[in-house]
Amino acid sequence: MSTIKDVARLAGVGVATASRALSGNGSVSEDTARRVRDAAAALDYRPSSTARALSLQQSSAIGVYVPGFDGHFYSGIVATIDGVLRSVGRHMIAANGCGIGTTRQLDLDGIDFLIGRDCDGLIVASNSLDDDDLERLMERVPTLVAVNRRLAVHRDNAFCADHHAGGRLAARALLARGHRCIATVRGPQDTPDNEARLNGFNGELARHGITVRPEHSADGAFDLPSGDAAMQRLLAAAPGGRPAFTAVFVANDVMALAAISRLVQAGLRVPEDVSVLGYDDDDFAPYTSPPLTTIRIPTASVATSACRHVLNLCYGLDLPVTRDFPPEVVWRASVGPGPYAPMECP
Repeated sequence: MSTIKDVARLAGVGVATASRALSGNGSVSEDTARRVRDAAAALDYRPSSTARALSLQQSSAIGVYVPGFDGHFYSGIVATIDGVLRSVGRHMIAANGCGIGTTRQLDLDGIDFLIGRDCDGLIVASNSLDDDDLERLMERVPTLVAVNRRLAVHRDNAFCADHHAGGRLAARALLARGHRCIATVRGPQDTPDNEARLNGFNGELARHGITVRPEHSADGAFDLPSGDAAMQRLLAAAPGGRPAFTAVFVANDVMALAAISRLVQAGLRVPEDVSVLGYDDDDFAPYTSPPLTTIRIPTASVATSACRHVLNLCYGLDLPVTRDFPPEVVWRASVGPGPYAPMECP
């Protein structure tokens, strides 16, 4: 592999001159710069990223940790961050939590891996780490930013949509279509964003004197199998397999897709017999059968602003950062009218 010394020798200049010509930093005549560039091209010279990092005391890389690379939610976050980084000439080193051990320990191990790679900043998505864990990590890496959660202390270093508001919107959407007997398929109860959306949902129902019955609520894990299993449990609790509920709020679109499939397999029509409302507005939501009504969470905007904030912290940039990510209802065909009069929900 060619070195900067080889380039300088072929161009007939000193090493410092060759370095200035290639980096664009410093005064070099156009003729000299052209000779150095030609020599670099002839030798297929590639600057050493390690040497550059040592010189600048920066790696030009941002570490990104997500619990897993599968699934639409985290893969979408990773893809968004990668696009933002590449737009400013930076790159990503990614790690996930696959392996043996508790989810908390896997998260900590993955983040330690990124710290050991001398990343200039970190973007972390984790539901298993508590605020104290993240505070200790920020003492080691002040440029760490959390995605899809809020922090009690370092609030500026946390970016999250308002999931509580998203849950309220979900309840209002079903009430406004005339539904009163409503079921829920929840996500993991130890995840803050799931807790927030369900609290918002149940709180809005309670404002109108409505409570979800215990037999009309089932837990899932934000994946297809658990969404299918949760809907099976709800149907099994229904006399004769004909549910009393007329609508179900499902805590993410992936589980909603499985729930629709299970309802159809049970001989029920969506939305004529049971309406289904999802959450997230994944890219497949318009293509379910019927197309899925859902609560749109601007996850790409959250990830974009989190990444820009890290870039501003690490490299002194002035990229625009947004901190307000309002959810909205996206009406499609999976929610139909219920048996009651529409309810005004300001």
